[in-house]
Amino acid sequence: MTQRRSSEPVAHARFERIWEVQDAQVASGSIPGYVAAVRVGGQVELHAGGRRAVERESPPMGEDTLFRIASVTKLIGGALTLTLVQDGLIALDDPVARWLPETASPRVLVAPDAELDRTTEARAPITVRHLLTGTSGWGIGMADTPVRRAMLDRGVHPGPLIPKMSGDEFVARVADLPLAFQPGEGWLYDTGIDLLGVLLARATGSQLSDLVATRITGPLGMASTTFGTSEVDRLATAYLPGPDGLEVLDPPDGDFGGPPTFEELSSGLVSTASDVLRFCCAMADGGAPVLRPESVALMTADALTDAQRQQARPIVGPGGSWGLATGVDVEVARPWMAPGRWGWTGGTGVTAHVDPVRGTVAVLLTQRAMTGPGDGFDDFWMGVAEAA
Repeated sequence: MTQRRSSEPVAHARFERIWEVQDAQVASGSIPGYVAAVRVGGQVELHAGGRRAVERESPPMGEDTLFRIASVTKLIGGALTLTLVQDGLIALDDPVARWLPETASPRVLVAPDAELDRTTEARAPITVRHLLTGTSGWGIGMADTPVRRAMLDRGVHPGPLIPKMSGDEFVARVADLPLAFQPGEGWLYDTGIDLLGVLLARATGSQLSDLVATRITGPLGMASTTFGTSEVDRLATAYLPGPDGLEVLDPPDGDFGGPPTFEELSSGLVSTASDVLRFCCAMADGGAPVLRPESVALMTADALTDAQRQQARPIVGPGGSWGLATGVDVEVARPWMAPGRWGWTGGTGVTAHVDPVRGTVAVLLTQRAMTGPGDGFDDFWMGVAEAA
């Protein structure tokens, strides 16, 4: 079953290839369903296919279906941080220890793969910018290292579900681990954004959910974007690929059914395709009413050195880099890429990008978890590029 809404009476033929590929994945059983939202040349179309769960009696996907948007949350977190920077409440080069005193005296591993007791002193403080750009020294890569194993043991390694602890406990557990490199000298994924979420809450004396609602989702009219949801009847079941097909990762009344203990800035939001498109279109159009154009430009510019980009490559992919809480294309390593194209993909099976070169904004939400950085959405992004 499909559902379509277009800004034109009849859907433009250039969108058809995008939907055909996704509908074929539903028909093959690769995904139970999806909702996509695309803007090309000012024309917006939403398209839904399949069902919210694998069972035939499950409701069909619809424009109001909620998804766990995983790391697409990072884009919203980056914009939220820059609203506070614009208002002078924090600065990008402020030391994070001002609000996260647990991080005031970090130790640094003598090498990223060293044992945890082989450390030296940090030569510089960790800053807000480091958390946004992935250069703080805390985070994950693809290598199996002692510090990565320690993150798994302590429950602070990124995953598709919400950590079973408070934000304060998360900070304490991470801060007790050594940095993999001196602040600003390397790149690792994810953890800095979660630390940043706690920092923003402490800096403002507000809950993170209230900050997001006041500064992002409220002004943009994103009524369905929240940390967890009480509307579990709208939430798609999340699945993980297994040897015998799709296995339930999280049911509608599971980890995201209701407010979480830890409001996770890196990956904790649920949303709809139309809400995510609304956010991305606002950023593509200059940031109003939440950001100034110069803030959007800063957020979406490449922030890494050549060496850091090489370290990030297993996660950001060929031709990719990182800005302030968002991926950024720097080379045309795939046909649909373009320097300046930005956005990100989430491990629960979601993706959103803005391409200023082609003038496209696109969002695809599914409920099939990715098996790794290379398990992506190539056909969707090829279709979007061809529609431009």
